[in-house]
Amino acid sequence: MAYGRMLIGELRDQAMQIARQLRARGFAAWLVGGCVRDLVLGRDPDDYDIATDARPDQLLEIFPNAQLVGAQFGVVLVGGVEVATFRSDHSYQDGRHPSEVRFETDVRQDVLRRDFTVNALLLDPSFLASSASSASLNSQVVDYVGGLADLHHRVIRAIGDPEQRFAEDHLRMLRAIRFAARFGFEIEHGTMRAIQKLHDRITRVSPERIRDELAKILTGGAARRGLELLDASGLLADILPEVAAMKGVQQPPEFHPEGDVWTHTLLMLEGLRWPTVTLAWGVLLHDVGKPGTFRIADRIRFDGHVELGERMGRDILNRLRFSNADIEQIIALIANHMRFKHVTEMRDSKLKRMLRMDRFEEHLELHRLDCASSHGHFENYEFAKRRFEESPPEILRPARLVTGDDLIAAGYRPGPDFAPMLEAVEDAQLESRVHSKDEALELVSSMFGPPGL
Repeated sequence: MAYGRMLIGELRDQAMQIARQLRARGFAAWLVGGCVRDLVLGRDPDDYDIATDARPDQLLEIFPNAQLVGAQFGVVLVGGVEVATFRSDHSYQDGRHPSEVRFETDVRQDVLRRDFTVNALLLDPSFLASSASSASLNSQVVDYVGGLADLHHRVIRAIGDPEQRFAEDHLRMLRAIRFAARFGFEIEHGTMRAIQKLHDRITRVSPERIRDELAKILTGGAARRGLELLDASGLLADILPEVAAMKGVQQPPEFHPEGDVWTHTLLMLEGLRWPTVTLAWGVLLHDVGKPGTFRIADRIRFDGHVELGERMGRDILNRLRFSNADIEQIIALIANHMRFKHVTEMRDSKLKRMLRMDRFEEHLELHRLDCASSHGHFENYEFAKRRFEESPPEILRPARLVTGDDLIAAGYRPGPDFAPMLEAVEDAQLESRVHSKDEALELVSSMFGPPGL
């Protein structure tokens, strides 16, 4: 669970208060998981988790306003802090949930059921109130699995037998990729070998959970590294075979001196800086139609790759259960990325319609990355950027001079001509050729004939 930066201090204080209340009642309370990892790495944690030997009913008694979010797993939400009872998990049947959960009194048992060593460190919450150095913090961390050494050596390692860990929860394979990419770590050899052996099991995981992990990989600041690890592990071909198909698809060197479609896409991903989910997926899929349209004529060509990319992109996004709003924005990014070739030649009306597309900043950034990762020419980008910045909303989307009701009042009968009539008026308005309702109606009369004709 992630909170805005302005709440991080509040969450830290809340975690300390929760721990004090638990210990005042005689229960254990440890910071555990990602927050301890991030503190050791010198990062501000996005959230705080507490592990305790208090049972769920006891937690609800101590924190009556808490929300029980995982009854079977002993997890309650106290404000923005997750508090979980020590537990051990047994008999996984579905590659996701344990069939049997036992509440424990020994925190070691809780640590050993976790995924990776770097996520299984413990820290006394009272340390948060001190001003001790990072070296002192390391001395206070309780480490039963070698996580501190793995952080020092920048390694992602499964706890215990990696094949067993991934057989228990198949999504852990994607999480290993995400953590390695995010922190710039290597995946320990045995852990990677287990992923390469079991990678096809990822298809048993729900599309929503795969989507969410991929989104974190693509927006976490190291999208290229994440995609390369997905490919090396075998997971990419299972989840996104359409993207894996980009490898080896050559491009015309006069426009793409960087190499094949795969290399071009990797370079664009490398250029992303904490993007939105829709921009990241737009970058990933903008050329997904190229493998299916590759041909050699006078040169290498990809005729129709945008249209095919739209269809393929929609199939992929529906498969991963994206929201309709996200799908429409990502498809718009795919559909419009080639239009920048012609921005300097467009009539004002066409250009302004382009500039007023929803979230045009994402279209602009995708085009910038496209140029930076291929031919390196930014003239069209600079032109579009300047026109966008110089065009306030009232210029791009002015109030209509005429409506359908105005056409009816002028004597025109409703019908299929109304749409092109209104579009013609808007074109003229965007190009400053008409400025009033009377001028607009005169334009309609001159182009489509007078009423009743």
